[in-house]
Amino acid sequence: MGNGIWKGPNWLIHLAQFADDGTEDQRGLVYFLKVTELGQNAAVVIFGPLLQFHVNPRTIFASHGNFFNIKFVNSAWGWTCTFLGGFVLLVVFLATRRVAVTARHLSRLVVGAAVWRGAGRAFLLIEDLTGSCFEPLPQGLLLHELPDRRSCLAAGHQWRGYTVSSHTFLLTFCCLLMAEEAAVFAKYLAHGLPAGAPLRLVFLLNVLLLGLWNFLLLCTVIYFHQYTHKVVGAAVGTFAWYLTYGSWYHQPWSPGSPGHGLFPRPHSIHKHN
Repeated sequence: MGNGIWKGPNWLIHLAQFADDGTEDQRGLVYFLKVTELGQNAAVVIFGPLLQFHVNPRTIFASHGNFFNIKFVNSAWGWTCTFLGGFVLLVVFLATRRVAVTARHLSRLVVGAAVWRGAGRAFLLIEDLTGSCFEPLPQGLLLHELPDRRSCLAAGHQWRGYTVSSHTFLLTFCCLLMAEEAAVFAKYLAHGLPAGAPLRLVFLLNVLLLGLWNFLLLCTVIYFHQYTHKVVGAAVGTFAWYLTYGSWYHQPWSPGSPGHGLFPRPHSIHKHN
């Protein structure tokens, strides 16, 4: 510990060494772990709503105004960028000591922010295109012919359209993104790179935040939104993750995948020896 090197759990190092060899079986293991993460999120979104029949509807998590919903879910991307940005910054810079490489890896968070903003605008557009204007009355809802959301709301009415769950989208996207970025820490430790107290603390905070996002995703699918709205939100979040981390980031003209260019390949090490 005194020299700033943290060996980490043995299973974590063995897994990193196993995955780093590059054989078909080892790549299959990494693929299996990713599928497991996807399966967990899919199970939460698809089957989580069934738990609403077995939980207390008056619990604090059933309220839109609860502390976690206001302070964390509504600002999920800000929390993710803060914690994950610190982790990526430390891992990449400590591994390479190169500012340009560090900036390139951090640019994945800029892409993630663009995905979040773009998805939010797309969800609003879908709601606008599929919605109608209603006036609440004691007898029910009165349909108005106002053409768009702005004029409807200005008249004091309600605009109701198909609402994709932005919270389900964002929490799903953040969970997959954080799992991808944090996974590089195993290979980092396996290469014996410095892992002092600041890096260990930031990694722990990311693990805790990932656990919180998974818990709040479960709360969201149990208590809020309609079923199809949640499924579509999670599907779009998963698709956004696949387009970036599963496809684009493997191209040379991209920000690069997590860990790309940070560690020497085994054949490179033997060549130098």
